[in-house]
Amino acid sequence: MSSEEETSENSSSSFTLPPSSSSSASSPPPASHFIGKKEDIVKAGRVTKIVNGCRDILVLYHQGKFHAMDPRCYPATLITFMLCQHQEFNGRLCIVCPWHKYKITLAEGEGLYQAVEDPSAKPLTIHWRSKGVKQRIHKVTEVNENVYVTLNTSQEAIESDVYRTERYSTDLHKPQPKPKAKK
Repeated sequence: MSSEEETSENSSSSFTLPPSSSSSASSPPPASHFIGKKEDIVKAGRVTKIVNGCRDILVLYHQGKFHAMDPRCYPATLITFMLCQHQEFNGRLCIVCPWHKYKITLAEGEGLYQAVEDPSAKPLTIHWRSKGVKQRIHKVTEVNENVYVTLNTSQEAIESDVYRTERYSTDLHKPQPKPKAKK
């Protein structure tokens, strides 16, 4: 795969991107990265791509829209959203981590959970709540049947950033010492 194959939407409160957009312009937005042909991504449903030579991006196509986000579940090192299912929770389209069962909104990268309002009240009243933004979301743009992603470069720390850093990548691929045999 080339170094530009994923797409997304928007993220973090200090860096607001408009939702995925279709454009008849003849050139992609400045600082965007080519992900692939629209037809190929639609057919696959999702792709991963390395952009800027260092950042993994997951691009999803669902119900006529492209979404792009960091591909690893925010509390995990090796769990990727590549095989996750889409589900709607409280009217919001989410991707669900296959390991943790965390629900992450595709539009904002917010973590959702169900909370009990008053555990002593019967019957229990359960509401969907936000944990805040947990996954970095990126902007997806279509130009002339090509799909591009513009990285969310907000300086606001987001938990999924931990698993896309150079240190993480270096440590992940570093040979681990072999355990010493017990005598």
